[in-house]
Amino acid sequence: MGRENIYQSLEVFYEKIDTCPLRDRQFNFFEMVYVISGNGSYSTNGNKVDFRSGDLFLTTPNDCHEFDLYGICEFIVVRFGENYIREYQWKSIDHIECLLYYASDLSGSVLANHQDKQMVHILMGQLGQTIEHDNIYNQDLIRHLVNAIIVIAARNISVVKPKNISPNADVRIMQILDYIQEHIRNPERLKIAVIADLFGLSPTYLGSYFRKQCGETIQHYISSYRIRLIEHRLQFSDKRVHEIADEFGFSDESHVNKFFKRHTGMSLKSFRMKETKQSFAD
Repeated sequence: MGRENIYQSLEVFYEKIDTCPLRDRQFNFFEMVYVISGNGSYSTNGNKVDFRSGDLFLTTPNDCHEFDLYGICEFIVVRFGENYIREYQWKSIDHIECLLYYASDLSGSVLANHQDKQMVHILMGQLGQTIEHDNIYNQDLIRHLVNAIIVIAARNISVVKPKNISPNADVRIMQILDYIQEHIRNPERLKIAVIADLFGLSPTYLGSYFRKQCGETIQHYISSYRIRLIEHRLQFSDKRVHEIADEFGFSDESHVNKFFKRHTGMSLKSFRMKETKQSFAD
């Protein structure tokens, strides 16, 4: 399998093609592909779905994807590396973590909200016009447009349902999932008794209800979600271990290390060193 690299923090380009130019490639960057026109199928990490105009796909570093095109298709492709994430002063880092947390588990378009689809359609149109004409301040405008699209994608990804959630999941379970994501840094607010009381359930019933709706225990879901966010802090920020411990409500470095090692088999420092070596190897 070949590897595809980028040499700038941000690359944006338009394609009109009838054959996918890159197949069986693993990327070391984030890539958003917006379908302007045409249809076909899209495969990522072994999962295959059909695509059509208006779809937006996101792949993360180390993903492998390719397109099978049914005739001529038009795309806008946006590529950005880890440095782009680190350098931009996001108002809320959670937007980026949503991308990092869920994107590798998705197989379809990240756009679920109809209004957001319309907004991205307009922004991509503006982005296409901007890259077509070499005008003054183009680079600044491109970055503003790209950042707006990233935030919209993050907003849609953040409400993606867990993989094993029941197809008939009710409104209340989605509200519980939203509550967990919102308060993931506050362990006191994620106690089973607190969540149960807030949603008018008994602690015992909450456990069985969550498992039935989501296919896993609520404790496992909370722990897995917290672990993934901590992993992304280690990968995509320069925060020290004691800062991460404080951010996620652990009493000290020892506490967060025990929690992390119990779930991953390694310390936070070891995980960060492994990821750093992998980045250099790539």
